[in-house]
Amino acid sequence: MEIITVLLIAIGLAMDALSVSITSGITIKEIRLVDALKIGGAFGLFQFIMPLIGWVAGSSLKELISGVDHWIAFALLAFIGGKMVYESIKEDTNKKKINPRHNGTLLVLAVSTSIDALAVGIGFSILNINIIFSSVIIGLVTFLLSFLGVFVGNGLRHLLEKAKTEVIGGLILIGIGLKILIEHLTR
Repeated sequence: MEIITVLLIAIGLAMDALSVSITSGITIKEIRLVDALKIGGAFGLFQFIMPLIGWVAGSSLKELISGVDHWIAFALLAFIGGKMVYESIKEDTNKKKINPRHNGTLLVLAVSTSIDALAVGIGFSILNINIIFSSVIIGLVTFLLSFLGVFVGNGLRHLLEKAKTEVIGGLILIGIGLKILIEHLTR
């Protein structure tokens, strides 16, 4: 598979992670370089690992996961997004907000945005595509876009200072989950 094709696949797979990274940047009040590296690294790592897992699993897993992958991604993103919306409108002043820097939250976000990469890995195994090269490209592209997305989101946070940024971020996550669900249901 030529590099242009792999890059286009990588960019397509990275779009959900980019959107969630922008949302993360919106919700983090004081962004640090280490935050962007951690978020970008988590998304890049899972986008790198999932095609490898898909490759190993091969076509036998394709039938099992393809029927529910979109529901899993939707449920995870809708849960995190719904929790963000709920907690931001709740009247408790001591509330604990969803923090994309928290390892558990970041893990859920990284897994839910990389499920499509698992399916791509399965497809790559059927087509006998060089999985190591492709996974590295997918992981690097996702890392770079997600890393930059955190800063873009943080810049948008300042524009949305008066708005409830957690509500906006939560709605974006729910929207991404719905997009994934609708795309798969209308295929």
